Amino acid sequence: MNGLRAYAAGSLRVARRAGGRGLLGHEERLVFVVGCPRSGTTFTGSALGSLPGFVDLDEVTPLKAALPRLAELPVDNAARSLRSILERVRLLGLARGLRGVEQTPETSFVLAAALHAYPQATAVHALRDGRDVVCSLLERGWFRASRGGADDAGHAYGAQPRFWVEPERRPEFSRVSEARRAAWAWRRYATAAREAPLTIRYESLPEQAAPVAAALGVDERLVEEAFARFRPDSVGRWREDLTPDQLADVEAEAGDLLAELGYTLGR
Repeated sequence: MNGLRAYAAGSLRVARRAGGRGLLGHEERLVFVVGCPRSGTTFTGSALGSLPGFVDLDEVTPLKAALPRLAELPVDNAARSLRSILERVRLLGLARGLRGVEQTPETSFVLAAALHAYPQATAVHALRDGRDVVCSLLERGWFRASRGGADDAGHAYGAQPRFWVEPERRPEFSRVSEARRAAWAWRRYATAAREAPLTIRYESLPEQAAPVAAALGVDERLVEEAFARFRPDSVGRWREDLTPDQLADVEAEAGDLLAELGYTLGR
């Protein structure tokens, strides 16, 4: 999708959700939902975006397309570019008077810049057991060697190293198993997103309304209602879905972080 079409599509999506509520004012208290894909970022962003005075910006495609470049810039420069992109979408979407909730997972890697661009903003890290994330990523096939095509921002699928892979390990990334690449993604995203002021765990999301409400300065009951739609059906699916070899690859790549975050290793 080219730049103009991406802005048009993203702004129209925001305008539909804003419904004319954001014509007045200029709200600076944005919310950035970060974390690995398939960790609950979409649910969390949508839930928070449904609160009164908020709007779900979804994954802002022009920002998503720019993030590999922004991740290479000094924080000040990245912040200016990030703000320019988001303000354009918010303006075209008639939503500048609402608290935008941006939920692009890759924003994890420029989180310092995002919070520099919007000093009154907050960030929420949606954290999920990396083994369940791997199961979901394997279903999607985004890291499968035979996978072609690209996402809506033009980032290619497949086994090639992404911008977040450590430079010294990029040749290795293409050679390892799909499960290990998925675990690699979880480790890198989850590590970057730990800079967020607030972390909420996917496995107990409905129980975390209080800290979220406190961080956002909203009524706890409203957050409880928004989170009540959560269904924990897939929690612990890795015990059945991952083969012994896949689990060994996941723990080899991300076992230290899993243990550090309180996820017990082994079946």
